[in-house]
Amino acid sequence: MAWVLKMDEVIESGLVHDFDASLSGIGQELGAGAYSMSDVLALPIFKQEDSSLPQENETKHPPFQYVMCAATSPAVKLYDETLTYLNQGQSYEIRMLDNRKAGDIPEINGKLVKSIIRVVFHDRRLQYTEHQQLEGWKWNRPGDRLLDLDIPMSVGVIDIKTNPSQLNAVEFLWDPTKCTSAFIQVHCISTEFTPRKHGGEKGVPFRIQVDTFKQTENGEYTDHLHSASCQIKVFKPKGADRKQKTDREKMEKRTAHEKEKYQPSYDTTVLTECSPWPDTPTTFVNNSPTPAPTFTSAQHNTYSVPDSNSSSPNHQGDGTSQGSGDSSLLQQLHPSATIQETQQWLLKNRFSTYTRLFSNFSGADLLKLTREDLVQICGPADGIRLYNALKSRSVRPRLTIYVCQEPLRSIELERQDAGSSDSSNGAIYVYHAIYLEEMAASEVTRKLALAFNIPLHQINQVYRQGPTGIHILVSDQMVQNFQDESCFLFTTIKAENGEGFHIILK
Repeated sequence: MAWVLKMDEVIESGLVHDFDASLSGIGQELGAGAYSMSDVLALPIFKQEDSSLPQENETKHPPFQYVMCAATSPAVKLYDETLTYLNQGQSYEIRMLDNRKAGDIPEINGKLVKSIIRVVFHDRRLQYTEHQQLEGWKWNRPGDRLLDLDIPMSVGVIDIKTNPSQLNAVEFLWDPTKCTSAFIQVHCISTEFTPRKHGGEKGVPFRIQVDTFKQTENGEYTDHLHSASCQIKVFKPKGADRKQKTDREKMEKRTAHEKEKYQPSYDTTVLTECSPWPDTPTTFVNNSPTPAPTFTSAQHNTYSVPDSNSSSPNHQGDGTSQGSGDSSLLQQLHPSATIQETQQWLLKNRFSTYTRLFSNFSGADLLKLTREDLVQICGPADGIRLYNALKSRSVRPRLTIYVCQEPLRSIELERQDAGSSDSSNGAIYVYHAIYLEEMAASEVTRKLALAFNIPLHQINQVYRQGPTGIHILVSDQMVQNFQDESCFLFTTIKAENGEGFHIILK
């Protein structure tokens, strides 16, 4: 009885009538096959809005909406984000729509706004290493861009700009009160950023993101208004059409009950609201050296050796035998290292790309990261390299030799003591360990220059003293026949032309 009374109260209040009227209105609009942009927003795909909270809906009303003219995949589950397949290099229209209600953002009336369209990574791991991934793509595709604007096809776009240092973004001005369409072309494909390329691998998803800004008092377009994005995958030409057809055929084979768990395919893709994309300062990007592609590990696996006095390829000009503080910093990161010391350690060990990412990490914070954590953040190549550097894991040298610079003395004493480190006059012979990663004469020359602080360009030739005092040119073949842990004395003689000198190993 109580329930009947409550239903009577609801009916008398008119709520049921309003609900029926809303349903009938929606049915008429869908039946007519036409709807306005405000109607699209009133019919959310991913969640049901509570009609009893009109104030909340009004506060979430976006000022703009961006619609890409490309069909969504039918093989996406109901509550997942839509996925759209694109063909590499094909032009796709993005309609820039003014969605403001009367009185919304009146300061842009009659004025232009700026939009930046980007193609960015969907996976969080790749977002962390975006700069490195894009530099790797640039390395393999010199002169190409990831994203272009098809200017002849576009309508209503003004002052189009592309930054050579940002290959994945284009920006332009447009008038919200006028019809505006930007035609974009994506030139990278999803499989170009997969770590292993053996055929048949799944490509990584991208995002198309649009950020819109209004003009500030100083005339710059930096005041953020709205951002939206959608998930895409990019295939080689015609590949997106084949993938769409395959997904459609798979869905047709499913039962009616299974189909209810999936979204229908829409003819267009509506970009959903998101946070603005964080801009990376160009000073940081430009100051860091251009790395080799991150999807191959061959570029980063040859220069870690156990002895700082003879093996720091990045500090040839530094007297590495001097300054014990720098040497210890290069060798191992201590848990007690401050944030500043950790940043310095990253720079000294060729991890400058990640100084901003680890800007708030102390030594203890960085050392707590596991190998899996570092691979996920930095990618396979640099992740393993950073892990080995943190754990002081060095590359095992192929050959070790011990070298001592012979003290200056008369020829007689030199002949007597050349083969002995225990001389009768009490001279002490201090040997340096030379670790060779390559069995080559050039490697011997370079490591000798580093170990004894000799300018490399002044060494003309390296000889080995043979029988009866003859000088034999040290070649790659000779180095390959050195016995491990051989000991050598060496002396220097001026070159015949007076420029530089020769090194003689005894």
